[in-house]
Amino acid sequence: MTEQPRRTAQRAAIQEEIARAPGFISAQELHGRLASAGYGIGLATVYRTLQSLADRGVLDVLRRDNETLYRHCASEEHHHHLVCRQCGATVEVSGADVEAWAVRVATEAGFTNISHTLELDGICRDCTWANTVAASTNDPAEKPSMQGNTRATEERG
Repeated sequence: MTEQPRRTAQRAAIQEEIARAPGFISAQELHGRLASAGYGIGLATVYRTLQSLADRGVLDVLRRDNETLYRHCASEEHHHHLVCRQCGATVEVSGADVEAWAVRVATEAGFTNISHTLELDGICRDCTWANTVAASTNDPAEKPSMQGNTRATEERG
């Protein structure tokens, strides 16, 4: 078990801000929010704190397009994520079938003490609908934004 680091005002501010984020957020975006709120926290401190929180299971971590994104973990159970490629909406999913498959594949290959990460992505219902509407109007101004991580997250078990 990883030892908990000393609680400082900087770490507390980082944890509070990431808990307020509606979805996954990059270290740079989090640093920008903290700076806008008047906190003088260095980017290196943000990175170290996020890594420490992720190592302790407090944060979910998602790797997208050469960038690591973080989110306050809503579940203490092992889970996976289904993420919209357009808006960043995230659904937590768990599945016995995935867990059984991972164990079977590892066992067949002679591996023990395995761990795994599974990230699924696609286009959510809202973005699919928005894309359909935009395509039917054929107006580029009506096309949905590709900017992500602004929608609230959901949980599914």
